[in-house]
Amino acid sequence: MIDVCLLGTGGMMPLPNRWLSALLLRCEGHIILCDCGEGTQISWRLTNWGFRDTGTIVLSHLHADHVAGLPGVLYTLAYAERADPVTIYGPAGTAAVVAAMRVIVPHLPFPVAVRELAGGETVDLPAGLQLRALAVAHRVPCLAYTFHRPRAPRFDADRARALGVPVTLWSRLQSGETVEVEGRAIPPEAVLGPPRRGLTVAFVTDTRPTPELPDFVRDADLLVCEGMYGDPEMRDRAIERGHMIFQEAAAIAAAANVGRLWLTHFSPALTDPGAYLPLAQEIFPRAEIGRAHRTLTLAFPEE
Repeated sequence: MIDVCLLGTGGMMPLPNRWLSALLLRCEGHIILCDCGEGTQISWRLTNWGFRDTGTIVLSHLHADHVAGLPGVLYTLAYAERADPVTIYGPAGTAAVVAAMRVIVPHLPFPVAVRELAGGETVDLPAGLQLRALAVAHRVPCLAYTFHRPRAPRFDADRARALGVPVTLWSRLQSGETVEVEGRAIPPEAVLGPPRRGLTVAFVTDTRPTPELPDFVRDADLLVCEGMYGDPEMRDRAIERGHMIFQEAAAIAAAANVGRLWLTHFSPALTDPGAYLPLAQEIFPRAEIGRAHRTLTLAFPEE
């Protein structure tokens, strides 16, 4: 399973009723924070999600509304008695920004590592998750991400028994290893079924639509995507500032055949995002307005 919790949906500045951009993912007890706008730890405290299991922080880009909450989050992790390392991923310049922010939180009980990405990378994360990054089109270097949890093929126990494979060797076959039984090499494909679909969450914010985005997020179970403006008449401003309107986000979701779309990163001037939701749903019926503390559990489909 992958649990998802949207902590903030605002762009540019926090509002009394709207926290800035932040998203939590949880898989097998490991928590990932995506973006970290000002006040993220406050919104986080309004959920039932703890802090100590957070070992990965992923930043889309280095504008303040996506990173200014980092010192507070790091301090909160320390207060939660985390001792294991924390790794921060982000675009070029992330190391310098993190170093500058660490000036006000210099002493932490856990090591912090920073890895800068250019787009195109695939990174293995804890809990078996795979992170992919894509360079997108904003006014500064910016990355979209997918988080994928693969699903192992079904293990055919009856076939394993027929081949005389001891139960003690089953886990090695399940992990893709060839085993030897009475002088015979038993490959994993002898007892494993066809590939099975995994789970994917995509996080795309602060970008114009790009030709690569639909393929990058294709078949994601959940796409969390910016919709800075709802009104189609704001498209020129969206182009100027490197953002999207609702209809553009919905078009990406439709082209990519995603399961669900959560719209987020709303302009402060967009006081009622729901008023424009029908425009997105005309293109992609499973579009929803993101709201703080909206949660979802994604589970492997039944077969």
